[in-house]
Amino acid sequence: MGFYQRLDSAWTRSGSMLCVGLDPDVARFPQTLRGDVNNIEKFCKEIVDATGDLVCAFKPQIAYFAAVGAEKQLENICEYIRARFPDVVLILDAKRGDIGDTAALYAREAFERYGADAVTVNPYLGTDSLEPFLSTPGKGTIVLCRTSNAGSSEFQSLQVNGEALYLRVARTAAETWSKIGECALVVGATYPAELAQVRSIVGTMPILVPGIGAQGGDVAAVVKAGACKTSDGAQRGLIINSSRAILYASDGADFAASARKVALTTRDAINAAG
Repeated sequence: MGFYQRLDSAWTRSGSMLCVGLDPDVARFPQTLRGDVNNIEKFCKEIVDATGDLVCAFKPQIAYFAAVGAEKQLENICEYIRARFPDVVLILDAKRGDIGDTAALYAREAFERYGADAVTVNPYLGTDSLEPFLSTPGKGTIVLCRTSNAGSSEFQSLQVNGEALYLRVARTAAETWSKIGECALVVGATYPAELAQVRSIVGTMPILVPGIGAQGGDVAAVVKAGACKTSDGAQRGLIINSSRAILYASDGADFAASARKVALTTRDAINAAG
């Protein structure tokens, strides 16, 4: 089963377009776990167990693990997600971008070492830098397009032959990259108007949307701008990520239960929008 099919199945099974981002910051852990790198795995597994039935995807951010030497814990968490919630899509948030053999090794890291269904990548180096990811059968390549950070306009909004660069990325995804492999895009929740523009270009291509929750993106605006409706009225097409608002809903012993409450509220808000 390829990435698109797994994602469609996850949307249908869960009735949810919510993705929980796993960004484990030991300084923000509950008091009983705080400050100990060895507790990353325990923390993430409890979040996974508390929210796994509410989401279409989990998205571990590799930097939070690699910076503290916790790559083995990340491997274990990815394996745990695949075993406990085999119908949930696993996205490795790595934002890789390199050429030749290096790109091929990054693809191998994401898809073989961590067993991810999809990985985020940076298109700045061009199509040849994406080909090792796109050409991996059954795997998804999620390309940065219009990111949620405040400084994203510095380059992404530059005009290229009368069109903003991020729209050129979207058009290339629709016309070129999607013919090589299973492609998706990243568009931030903080830019719903731009999300609508991207959706008009890429049709039903999946879009990963970070930026709700702690970054302040509006759920209703995101769904209105970017969701696709199926023939039976179900909303599809988006992977709407929330990380900090869910992970750190409480710093007490009830952190997992609190995470579930916020995830449930967020999922219901997404489903009620549009």
